[in-house]
Amino acid sequence: METAAVRDTRRTVELSAGTIEYTDTGHGPVLVLLHGLLMDGSLWDEVVAGLSGDFRCVVPTLPLGAHRIGMRDGADLSLPGIARLTAEFLDRLDLRDVTLAGNDTGGALVQLLMADGGDRVGRAVLVSCDAFDNFPPGLTGKTLVLTGRLPAPLFGLFMQQMRVRLVRRLPIAFGWLTRRGDAATARWMRPVLTQPEIRGDTVRLLRAAAADRDFLVRASSRLAGFSQPVLVVWASGDRVMPPEHGRRLAGLLPHGRLAEVADSYTLIPLDQPARLAQLIRDF
Repeated sequence: METAAVRDTRRTVELSAGTIEYTDTGHGPVLVLLHGLLMDGSLWDEVVAGLSGDFRCVVPTLPLGAHRIGMRDGADLSLPGIARLTAEFLDRLDLRDVTLAGNDTGGALVQLLMADGGDRVGRAVLVSCDAFDNFPPGLTGKTLVLTGRLPAPLFGLFMQQMRVRLVRRLPIAFGWLTRRGDAATARWMRPVLTQPEIRGDTVRLLRAAAADRDFLVRASSRLAGFSQPVLVVWASGDRVMPPEHGRRLAGLLPHGRLAEVADSYTLIPLDQPARLAQLIRDF
């Protein structure tokens, strides 16, 4: 029932790249929660259910391959471009002093915004995410970026395999990203499997990612200038995002601290949502 309540709060906002869907749940200090590649905002549903009694939780579905509304022709779908789109989202909704959290590639977007010194971000939470030279991350990321070389129709044919649970559970797909979240991963596949415009957006995104693989290395050189508190939450058994990177990030940031989560892969919001919600609440 809580998850349904989260989904009933879906709204839209017109930004320069196109229409962005988001949910806006609860009241109180503002949390903005970002997802990764081939995911949507529902990644955070169970975390939001645990926090929305005391916080305003704003969760956009960014154009990262599981969005349901195609972007405009010519929209910048590089990851730095999507980070700028996220900053535009914060401006458009006039969200101030936010706690900005990101998991997987969503954490990369948070780092880009931290490095750029966005004045709307009061705190940050980095949850098992791309960092330093780990992009594209693991077998999953490398395989996905390679498929972006295909024309959009062939990319769509290749992705049809993701209808099969056995394929989704492979290490080159979502198998090393989540222990328990296969129902969510199946749902995230629907737009790219059924909507040509989403396949086109995703191919543009993946080609832009292949063309610039060092953006996080450049951003990491500026993270030490982020003077706000940062919580780094890492899965101790992560096989895609090296746990060493969590320790490095926490040590690099002037006000960073590390919390490790057991019995989880990268997608902690799916595998350990109650534990993650408590860590964010305490932070």
